[in-house]
Amino acid sequence: MEQTYKILFFGDITGRQGRNALKSFLSSNKDENTFVIANIENASHGFGLTKKNYLDLAESGVDCFTSGNHIWDKKDVYEYIKDSTNLVRPINYPTGTPGKGSQIFNFNGIKIAVINVLGRVFMPPMDSPWQIVVEEINNLKSQNVDSIFIDFHAEATAEKICFSKFLAKEFNTDDFAIIKGFFGTHTHVQTADEQIINGMAYITDAGFCGSADGVIGMEYSTSLKRLSTSLPERYEIAENGLAQINGVEVLIDRTRATQIKRINILVDNIKNEKEADLDSGG
Repeated sequence: MEQTYKILFFGDITGRQGRNALKSFLSSNKDENTFVIANIENASHGFGLTKKNYLDLAESGVDCFTSGNHIWDKKDVYEYIKDSTNLVRPINYPTGTPGKGSQIFNFNGIKIAVINVLGRVFMPPMDSPWQIVVEEINNLKSQNVDSIFIDFHAEATAEKICFSKFLAKEFNTDDFAIIKGFFGTHTHVQTADEQIINGMAYITDAGFCGSADGVIGMEYSTSLKRLSTSLPERYEIAENGLAQINGVEVLIDRTRATQIKRINILVDNIKNEKEADLDSGG
């Protein structure tokens, strides 16, 4: 393995626009020295993940899928989550919940672990993450994991900042950072506070991948009606051609994260789809 490898982490993939934009990005930005993690709890029409979309994204280059409180919204997830080796659901769901809260990956001769966690502030009732995550990190260390990356799916910025600093102080040292990345998700709005904390790459929220013209990926008109009237309204995915890709690029060496850079670009999905049609002769 090279001295340094790269982690690409993408915020909540939202609907077809987000899936297509991410696939386009990975087609020209992933190599053998890059490990890709993406949050997919909104990937199938904004709520949950179908098996079809799960398999398609895996074939497109996503190595690990993280999720959140919407992971159960597409019921066929129960058919494949129990056997999945690359899909992670929040670890602080009650004991007996299908799936795993962490996964270990062998990547270029090193052992990478990914943990998914739900916050509790302004979120549905959930087991406290503090003790559960500490226990899981100690469990992963006993299995000789080299690097741990955490997707903290939470609403409150203060909870994300406090939890990340607690873990960095608790487990990372000046000589070695076992936790090399802590990435916030859920709000769909990318924050501008990327930094290295005691050898750990951090951002409060990685943002989202989806329609650039909607409201966090949803149609403006339905969002307006729901928010301005407080009346029930079904959210619909925004379908305009321009999509945004939000995430972070992190450089890792044997001991710590050395650099974190935000990804915030626009992709013309309509143009890409036309080019794909031409390439296939359709």
